[in-house]
This record gives sequence, C-alpha cells and structure tokens, in this order.
Amino acid sequence: MLRLRGWANISKMKKISKKVLVAMSGGVDSSVAALLLYEAGYDVTGATMLLGVHQDSGQPGRFTDEAASEAAAVCAQLSIRHLTLSFADLMEEKVINKFISEYSHGRTPNPCVDCNRHIKFGALVKKARELGFDYLATGHYARIEKDNNTWHLLRPKDKIKDQSYFLYVIRAKDLPFILFPLGDLSKDEVRKKANKTGLKTAHRTESQDICFVPEGKYGQVFSDRGIVSTPGDILDMRGNILGRHKGIIHYTIGQRGGLGVSAKHPLYVLRVDAQENQVVVGRKEDLLASGLIAGELNFLSDNFPARLEAKIRYRKKPAPCIVKRENEKMIVEFKEKQEAITPGQAVVFYGGDEVLGGGKIESVIRGRPGNDFVILV
Repeated sequence: MLRLRGWANISKMKKISKKVLVAMSGGVDSSVAALLLYEAGYDVTGATMLLGVHQDSGQPGRFTDEAASEAAAVCAQLSIRHLTLSFADLMEEKVINKFISEYSHGRTPNPCVDCNRHIKFGALVKKARELGFDYLATGHYARIEKDNNTWHLLRPKDKIKDQSYFLYVIRAKDLPFILFPLGDLSKDEVRKKANKTGLKTAHRTESQDICFVPEGKYGQVFSDRGIVSTPGDILDMRGNILGRHKGIIHYTIGQRGGLGVSAKHPLYVLRVDAQENQVVVGRKEDLLASGLIAGELNFLSDNFPARLEAKIRYRKKPAPCIVKRENEKMIVEFKEKQEAITPGQAVVFYGGDEVLGGGKIESVIRGRPGNDFVILV
C-alpha cells in the first residue's frame, strides 16, 4: 500500500511532535499549508525567504520584506514562530545571473526550476536540517508517496494547478524530508479553507509573473543591470532579411507577436541565433520537431523505462516518447512531432502520474536519425 503524505491523511494525525519548517511567501497556498500542518498537530515554524525581489507597482512582492510581513501576520494568527532567511545573494548568482546569461545566448531559461534547484530545495532544505527540523513543507501542488520503502514524486489531485513539472530538480534523497500538504486538494478547496478560517491572505491574488521580472518586462532585468540589447536582422528560413529585431533577449521560440514584420501568413520565431545576432522566423508548421537532447539531468526514480511520456513546457501535456541515455545526456524521440521545443526550457519525464526525472533542453532534433537528421542548438 502507498502511504500518503497529503492533507487527507495528515489531517487524521494528532499530537505530532515532529518539527516542520514551512516556506511561506505571503500567499494563500503556503498559508494554508502551514494551517493544515498546524491543525494536524505538527510543531510548525513559518519561514520567508528574502530574495531581494520587489515590485515597482507598490503591491507586495514575493519573497520580500512586504511578503515577510504578510507571512508573519498569518503565523501570528496561528500562534506559530516565523523566521526570515536571506538568500538574496544566492538568488542573484544562481537564478537571475543564469536568466541573463541564457537569454543572452539565445536560450529561454526557466528561472522557477533554477530557484527550486538552488534555493527552495537546495539552500532552504540545508538550512532546515541545520536548524533541527524534521521536515520542510511548501505550498506546491504535488504529492510525495512511499511504496515499498521508496519515495515517489507524483502529480497532485488538481491537474490544472499541477506544479510537479518545476519539481523534478529535487534530489531523490530529499523526498522523505519534504511535505506537500496541498497535494490532495484543489485550488478551490484551498481558497475555501483560507476563507473559512479567516486567514489574512485568503483574498491574496495569484501572480503569474516571474518574481524578479517587473510586470513581465524582461528587458528591464537587463537594463537595470546596464546590459545593452543589440538590434539585428530577422530572417526567413532561406536567409532573406525581413526586418530588424530589437535584441535577441526579447524573443523566444514559438513567439508570434511583437515581430514587427509582415507576411502573407502568420510568422513565428523558429530559432534565436546569438552568435550571428539573428532571429529566424517561419510558418507554424516549421515549429514542429521530432526530438531533443537534454543535459543537467536529475533522476527521481531507478525505474526509468525506455518508453514514457515527457513534457517540454509547463502548460504542455505529457507526450509519448522513447528515451536513450548517452553519457550525461538524454536523447528524446517523440511519437508525434512537438511544437516549439525550446533550448533552455525543462523537459520532464513521467510514468503515469509519477515524475521520473528531467533535464534542460540543450538541442532540438529535426527529422529522424538516418533521415534528414539535424540537430539545432
């Protein structure tokens, strides 16, 4: 039998002496996660990470002094301790600097994955252990289950809010240390719980933006650091110049809007060439590719079949594929061609609801081996 660690089972347990550190961003999800663990009888402490991220709009930013104040207010409601932990330097070094470097090299990074890798489930896990906690909990929508003494990372009940794609970077050895109290709940149930309990964050709106990108203005991250984006040519697949781009940092594969060029048919970004400072565009069907090569791999399961499913973006559905590992790379061949496979993004492997592992997309494969087989970096 699987031993669940979601709220449905936690809520049945009372007088638990285990100490849990809950990462609290000042939002409703992490607040309810702390509430559920408190109600279950855990010895709960809330912790807000200060990452040096603020919003210019005057609204409270995530992982800032303002967010810490909101999280502290919820902790006061629950009569639990609250800590603030500064990881601003690590955020700049491991997440923001990588974001800038990847875009500058024509790739589209996933900073939420890097934040999970280095901060939430890296530095924060280490800190929680140093402080003597038995568990670290977050408000992510995912599940962790144990089966025959092996821990597994799974998709949550709420498939719309499923955040397992961003969590493949968790080290397998850390799974027993992590709690996801929201894994068995829907977003509506979480919101209702917060309202019923009168949590101060119950009506907090949910942000869809990257926390350090002000109002989706990616270019401002560069300009704030004095980095100039150089204009260049927009080409079609035959090398014909169609117009000028305003700097490769403003473009990603699959993008349609903001190109500033006209044609008889809609144009999409097919490739960003940092070396030549060019953006290549074409028809939507030209976005299709048969596979990819991934690096920076992390595996959560020893049971890694050759045939499985993979997601190439957060909002994409898992697609059937065949995988082959060669040294420190994974070659992925999809059963059906996928649209807008993007270097820099994550590819995450699934066996049903289980997250088996993942990696960073490094190259796109057009065609099949032995049949117009082309790798585009």
